Amino acid sequence: MKQYKPRDKITQKMTRDGLVEVNETRQTAERVSSRERDADFSGKKEPEAPQGKPHRQKIRHDPREQPQAEPQKPPEPQNQTAQDAAQPFSASPDASPLPHAPGAAPKQDTGTAERVMERIDAAHTRKASKKAARKAQEEATVKEKSSRLQFTEEELSAPELERYIEKSNRAADRLDAAKAAIPKQKKLVKERTFDEATGKAKTRLRFEEREKPMPGSKAHRNPLSRPAQEAGIFVHSKVHSVEKDNSGVEGAHKSEELAEKGAKYGARKVKQGYRSHKLKPYREAAKAEKAAFKANVNFQYHKTLHDNPQLTSNPLSRFWQKQQIKKQYAKAAGAGGAKGIKAAAENTRKAAAKAAEKTRQTVAFVARHPAGVCIAIAALLLIILVFAGLSSCSAMFSGTINGVVGTSYTSEDSDLVAVENNYAAMENELQAEIDNIERTHPGYDEYRYDLDTIGHNPHELASYLTALLQSYTPESAQAEIERIFGLQYTLTLTEEVEIRYRTETSTDPETGETTSEEVPYEYYILNVELTNKPISSLGEELLTPEQLEMFRVYMETSGNKPLIFGGGSPDTSASEDLSGVQFVNGTRPGNTTLVDLAKQQVGNVGGYPYWSWYGFNSRVEWCACFVSWCYNQAGVSEPKFAACQSQGVPWFQSRGQWGARGYENIAPGDAIFFDWDLDGSADHVGIVIGTDGSRVYTVEGNSGDACKIKSYDLNYQCIKGYGLMNW
Repeated sequence: MKQYKPRDKITQKMTRDGLVEVNETRQTAERVSSRERDADFSGKKEPEAPQGKPHRQKIRHDPREQPQAEPQKPPEPQNQTAQDAAQPFSASPDASPLPHAPGAAPKQDTGTAERVMERIDAAHTRKASKKAARKAQEEATVKEKSSRLQFTEEELSAPELERYIEKSNRAADRLDAAKAAIPKQKKLVKERTFDEATGKAKTRLRFEEREKPMPGSKAHRNPLSRPAQEAGIFVHSKVHSVEKDNSGVEGAHKSEELAEKGAKYGARKVKQGYRSHKLKPYREAAKAEKAAFKANVNFQYHKTLHDNPQLTSNPLSRFWQKQQIKKQYAKAAGAGGAKGIKAAAENTRKAAAKAAEKTRQTVAFVARHPAGVCIAIAALLLIILVFAGLSSCSAMFSGTINGVVGTSYTSEDSDLVAVENNYAAMENELQAEIDNIERTHPGYDEYRYDLDTIGHNPHELASYLTALLQSYTPESAQAEIERIFGLQYTLTLTEEVEIRYRTETSTDPETGETTSEEVPYEYYILNVELTNKPISSLGEELLTPEQLEMFRVYMETSGNKPLIFGGGSPDTSASEDLSGVQFVNGTRPGNTTLVDLAKQQVGNVGGYPYWSWYGFNSRVEWCACFVSWCYNQAGVSEPKFAACQSQGVPWFQSRGQWGARGYENIAPGDAIFFDWDLDGSADHVGIVIGTDGSRVYTVEGNSGDACKIKSYDLNYQCIKGYGLMNW
């Protein structure tokens, strides 16, 4: 039987050396073009021939062409010595002759074939890498969108958790199936790839499958619907004006109206049914997501009980623990994706450990003080009975509680401070940009500045965000604070060119006569302008009337957290007397003039003009404004800060002018920072008057909303540190 062999796959490619025939089956290539090859412009130079030796041109030979060998001529005697000297080594007898040597057999050029095969391999590699990258991206997207919990080996091996793990997995499966049932649509997106072989980046368009938005999310009103309604109303009004004179017309008109209402009702029901059918996948996905959330929280709760058996004996602790787990899980899972789920699990574990410790402490306290606990419970019951009998008092108490809650910031204290620090960091970047204008925009003859003060009232920002977002975190508020920052500050750079004249003198070389003339030239000016629009005025433009009213309430009450951002002292005692105090001078001279100026402000209530001088149009927590005002009055422009932790402390620390609590060489005029709640953040600042060796004496603004003289033990734990001034 005759054997058939497959035909070789042969393709032809045009290269710089001509037409090349590629046998992809045998992985060979052959040049088939008969044209002469291009000259070599690679830049490689031939070795320079010795003096007296003729230069021989390097010629490329076509492997298909066999030139006839020419008889070799013996070298001339006068050039033989030079040739011998030019050879760095003796050629071995077995070495093949050079391609350009006369009489040598032409050597086949395989460079073109190798380049072609390299390009083919590179194309296959790029195609395979793109396919693998796309597959990995799809797998990552699926994992990111999944709400499935990742269980450890210890959790999977626990029999008590097996049922809850199974429920969580089933709920996750139903959720994935519900999301897969949501209609998809293809969107054209840009994709940027990098070719490792060529080192080039390419951008191409591809279709990406995404979920369709929920029908009806955007209203598409028919522009002709309103005119049609108006025309119908006009017709009916005309018919109605004459129907009273003709009972037949009136009956026909009533029948027509009834038919129209029936038709509209039927059309409305059809649209509702169609919309309900279209929304069914989205409803199923939302239902499945809610069930998956419940199953995951239930697992985390029973995992907590498994890790902390002592919680099972206290129903109140179990209920509180489940609510904490639900809160922590919802907060962490809100970030979305696998990272959010992992963070949720970690947060719930931390919350469980914390709850277990609190429960242990509570049980131990009750065991140590059983009589006291019984008395407290009895007193609580008595209070409940009293308030139950006095409905009016109860109503008043409830109203007071609701009033306090309704006027308080709803976000966590840590979130309030974090958002404020983020906004202050943006202001610091703006200040740094202005300070470096002359370096980033060189070449101008003059720089003119018209700058408003950089700074804001932290309570204005917190009140605005609370009125707009209710409860917020740094992540959820980031977009809004960037928008507010862009509206509050406007930095404008304008170039201005003036024609000015300068006097130039010249001397005639023949007569020696000197003449002067006015020569025009261009004088370049850069105008730098910064405008600051207060957040309070922005709130009037951006908030709804209801939100604006809540904003004003929060501003009036400071969210019932007046000292959360620092800038004040709750001390309501009177200012102290310095009579009889013997100050001990250190090696640093300080500035007594500044201290005398600060002491003259004692008795000021409300902080005016300090916060007004700083640039605020209403009262703020003004202790830092007071310190900055005193420094400015003493003739120094820096430091100037309105916030203690985010602005004041970094200014001194970044310049190496900082002394921690217990620093022994403080001087009059130094700044002293306080941390009332010992959380590591400065809450208040004052000016050092001096020390008597055991106590430090200060002048403080906003100490109970007044300027006062106060004193503290040098080792007082609420002293955070000292900002050291160099005079």
